[in-house]
Amino acid sequence: MIITHVQDDGTEQRVNTDDLSALEAAAIEEAMGGDVPWRSIEARLQAQDPTAMRAVLWAVRRRDEPDLSFKTFDVPGWRRRLKARITRAEMDEVLTNIMREALARNEDSTIDVITPHLRKLAEDPDDVDAALAALGKDHLTRRQKEQKG
Repeated sequence: MIITHVQDDGTEQRVNTDDLSALEAAAIEEAMGGDVPWRSIEARLQAQDPTAMRAVLWAVRRRDEPDLSFKTFDVPGWRRRLKARITRAEMDEVLTNIMREALARNEDSTIDVITPHLRKLAEDPDDVDAALAALGKDHLTRRQKEQKG
């Protein structure tokens, strides 16, 4: 996941959770209550949970400010300044799993239902069509649907 934080000066700080160390991930789990597994944190990031996004930023900021407290670390205006987006690799993983299930049932409807959600979460919405094409599902891409419609 990529967390984007629009800073006070308008510049964007981008943090990829793939770049976190194991200790930073553990610190995020601990800061969020101690019994929150990473899988749940990723789900909360996908849901744009402000505490999860703040925790990721906090962990990265601690690299330069080791004494930074999670309790006092805040992002005023978080709704317009923070967002979490999935990477192309994560999208490929999601679509591969969906494809496996859809192919077992010989249906495209599952993929068709999830693609608008993936476009909304994607760092680059065009990655959704590229991932679909890579899976041999070109007919489900936005471009193909627009040409038919």
